[in-house]
Amino acid sequence: MTRAIRIHMHGGPEALRWDEVDPGVPDVGQALIRQTAVGLNFIDVYHRTGLYPVPSMPAIIGNEGAGIVEAVGEGVTAVQVGDRVAYSMSLGSYTERRVVEAHRLVTLPDSITDEQAAAMMLKGCTVQYLVRRIYPVKTGDTILLHAAAGGVGLIACQWAKHLGATVIGTVGSDEKAELARAHGCDHTIVYSRENIVERVKALTDGAGVPVVYDSVGKDTFIASLDCLQPRGLMVSYGNASGPVDPFSPSALATRGSLFLTRPTLASYISTREELDATAADLFGVVESGAVKIAISQTYPLEDAAAAHRALEARETTGSTVLTIGG
Repeated sequence: MTRAIRIHMHGGPEALRWDEVDPGVPDVGQALIRQTAVGLNFIDVYHRTGLYPVPSMPAIIGNEGAGIVEAVGEGVTAVQVGDRVAYSMSLGSYTERRVVEAHRLVTLPDSITDEQAAAMMLKGCTVQYLVRRIYPVKTGDTILLHAAAGGVGLIACQWAKHLGATVIGTVGSDEKAELARAHGCDHTIVYSRENIVERVKALTDGAGVPVVYDSVGKDTFIASLDCLQPRGLMVSYGNASGPVDPFSPSALATRGSLFLTRPTLASYISTREELDATAADLFGVVESGAVKIAISQTYPLEDAAAAHRALEARETTGSTVLTIGG
């Protein structure tokens, strides 16, 4: 037996329970992982509250982790017992041990710690598809990034700056503004007291930006559209403030024939080749020093409820890691 954080019903952080579970044994194509670190992400909140469905109850939530391979099933050749590995977008990471489909695992280079891997696999792979594939950021671009001091935000600020962009980032406080600037954000907008659209227009001489990366959702969606230049791209990839309200597609036409996409990481690492390429790109910028992974908070896995409360209250910066001892 092992221990895991499970939900027995949807609800607030109090729905997270510290249970004994049987991790099972790896079947064909699977591996058993003894986990050392688990990443915290807003998608975990969505699964806990029911905004995103879980297959059945009780459910172990969580979508990324790192650890050591303890056993492998038949046909597994990509990893072997003793390998340090990490993964993302595999529901069920809030546990000490788990069985994972081996094709979701990547072997970690020696230069990247387990905690770094747990902090960056989902967030860093998300940034990779955002700035390298959905809208390939290039020298001379000015981009708008919401939640610039969050886990995805701090990675995105650094990576976009490395690619030659000017980064405008929204944040919730002066302290978060300082943190974002320290990670490559050129201009910060404290949304509690500044008008996002007015500031973006002022910073771009009225032109707007070619792309907005918006993980906030409901509270920023319309403002994000209004920050775009004609034929600009709105990338709505999260719902931290709640799901976006229904709107007419004509809202895109009247603002200059805008484009809108609502991507998920799963669609961008759906094949082994895509996963390997995405992870290699991420590991490369981290190993080069161009992107540093900011682990700003750690909690023992059994204290996941406290971590969720802090995340939802926007009290966290950078990445949060749930640690597993023993």
